[in-house]
Amino acid sequence: MAGLLRRNNPGIFSVLRKQKIAHFVAKGYSVPRARRFPENPASSARAYFRPQRFPRKVREYHPSPASFSSSSSSSAVSSRVGFVGWYLGVVKSRPIFTKSVTCGLIYTAADLSSQTIAKPSSESYDLVRTLRMAGYGLLFVGPSLHFWFNCMSRLFPKQDLASTLKKMVMGETLYGPAMTVVFFCVNAGLQGENGTQIVARLKRDLIPTLVNGAMYWPLCDFITLRFTPVHLQPLVSNSFSYIWTIYLTYMASLQKVDSTAKLTTEAAISPPQ
Repeated sequence: MAGLLRRNNPGIFSVLRKQKIAHFVAKGYSVPRARRFPENPASSARAYFRPQRFPRKVREYHPSPASFSSSSSSSAVSSRVGFVGWYLGVVKSRPIFTKSVTCGLIYTAADLSSQTIAKPSSESYDLVRTLRMAGYGLLFVGPSLHFWFNCMSRLFPKQDLASTLKKMVMGETLYGPAMTVVFFCVNAGLQGENGTQIVARLKRDLIPTLVNGAMYWPLCDFITLRFTPVHLQPLVSNSFSYIWTIYLTYMASLQKVDSTAKLTTEAAISPPQ
C-alpha cells in the first residue's frame, strides 16, 4: 500500500520528508545522512572479500656432499677439542697419575713399534717385553719427569734462552744419564740377569746410548723447555721419547753379556804368576 502511494504521489512524500527534517533541525537534533550504497554490489564484495593465501610450494632441499663433509669435519674438530680439554683438566687435577699413564702408553706403543721393525714376520710379539717397557714408563719415567720439570721450573722460573740452556745442560748431565742407567738395570734385572751381567751390560751399552742421546735430545729439550708450559712438558717430552724409546728397547733386547766366558778368556790369556 505504501509503495503504491509513493509511486502515485511522489511529491507528498518529498514534502513530508522535508517537514520532518525541518522539525529535527528546529529541535536541535542532527539529521542522519542517508547511506549511499554502491551501484554494483559485486565490486564492494570484491573489495572486502580476499581469497585465502595458500602457502607456496616448499622448495626441495638436496644437501650437497660438501655440507656433509663440513659437518663431519666440524664434529671431528669438536671431538678433538673436547678430548684435549678433558686431558688438560685431568693433568691439572691428577698430574702424577695422568703423566704416568701417558708415559706407560707411549712406552707400550714404542716397544710394539720396535718389535715390528726388528722381528721377522714369522715371529710373534713378545708381550712380556712390552709389559716390562710399559711398567718402566708407568712407574719410573712418568713420575720422575713430573718432579724433574717442576724442580727445573722452580730453579729457573723463566723460559728465556739462558734459563733454557741451563735446564738443557742439567738434563743432559744429570737426569738423562741417571735414567739410562736405571733403565738398563731394571730391564736386565727383570730378565733375570745377575749383578755381574748387569755391570757387563752397562759397560757394553751405556756409553753408545749416551752418545746417541746427546745427538738426539738437545733439540727436543730446547723445544720442550722453551715453548711448552710446565704442566705439559712431560707430555711433550714423552712424545719425543717415542722414537728414542724404540732405540732403547732395541738396545735392551740385545743378548746379555756372557761374563763367565769373558772371565775364562781373560784367565786363559793372562800369563801365570
